[in-house]
Amino acid sequence: MLGAIAGDVIGSVYEARPIKTTRFPLFHPLCQFTDDTVLTVAMADHLLRGEPYAELMKRYFRAHPDAGYGGMFIQWALMDESEPYNSWGNGSAMRTSPVGYAFETMDETLAAAKAGAEVTHDHPEGIKGAQAIAAAVFLARTGRDKDAIKECVESRFSYNLDRTLDEIRPMYSFEVSCRHSVPQAIRAFLESTDFESAVRLAISLGGDSDTLACMAGAIAQPFYGGVPEPIHRRVLEILDDDLAAVTREFSERFNCP
Repeated sequence: MLGAIAGDVIGSVYEARPIKTTRFPLFHPLCQFTDDTVLTVAMADHLLRGEPYAELMKRYFRAHPDAGYGGMFIQWALMDESEPYNSWGNGSAMRTSPVGYAFETMDETLAAAKAGAEVTHDHPEGIKGAQAIAAAVFLARTGRDKDAIKECVESRFSYNLDRTLDEIRPMYSFEVSCRHSVPQAIRAFLESTDFESAVRLAISLGGDSDTLACMAGAIAQPFYGGVPEPIHRRVLEILDDDLAAVTREFSERFNCP
């Protein structure tokens, strides 16, 4: 899950100022964690302690109200009720990476990803995006190679992963749907050579940079054996104490390098 958080933090500064290159300072002075991190940590907290995810998300929202949430999520978080709002956005996919570490079978992973998504994102595309990222993390964690990850995502979720980043990048723009961001993030992972390159490639698409990098980084962490120590250390320094504590606890409990 730290890979997802690192991608979010590194990509945060480029969300409003998209770039089309992999050549940029890895940690810009304005880098910060966003809603992607907050809700990923909330998911980790849910998996650690079993508290209902809807309640946790609302509590984490109140503790970090200025993290850059989407408008529909803010309305939901402020309501007394917790009915989902049929979203197909990538918010379900960016927060799901802890699920890929917490279960021993693919079926359990997919069921948990669905449950975590449909609290808010009960549209089929919102559920599918969350399941695709969780499945890719699970496969990477359990030692599958890139061909196996690609085949699984394409066959189970009908995402086209054949288009290269060089083909996607010129016309790609800010996109919040799972349909048009989850496959692109997975493709960034597939073309990467190490953790850092996965994050850089995702950001270089010039879209929803923090979320693209969050999703690509989530898969890259287990595949490449962890987040490099300098990145690991800097990201934990940027988190506040509460978020860092849950991140460390989850990483230790589920042996996330």
